[in-house]
Amino acid sequence: MASNHSASEEQTRRHKVEGPQKHIVAFVLSLALTIIAFAAVAAGDINTNFTYFILVLMAIIQVFVQLAFWMHMKDRGHLFPIICIIAGVFVVCAMIITALFWVWW
Repeated sequence: MASNHSASEEQTRRHKVEGPQKHIVAFVLSLALTIIAFAAVAAGDINTNFTYFILVLMAIIQVFVQLAFWMHMKDRGHLFPIICIIAGVFVVCAMIITALFWVWW
């Protein structure tokens, strides 16, 4: 019985409980990124190309925030999902490039 108890304590030490502070910061950051993207579109005086640039930049940052904080990809033991996500991005980029060349030629 003592060995089960000590194994449980060791597992608890390894998996520290994450407080709500990081989730609140991530939520506020996600909210701020969304507001910036909305404001860039809502302001009609901004150059269209700059608006597109802001939208794509905010989307990329938003993806990393979502993966790091909400999907916990920053924690240990998530190497395989990260490799799969990167492989998926490469496959999608290859498909887009192939489709573009196919349409052009």
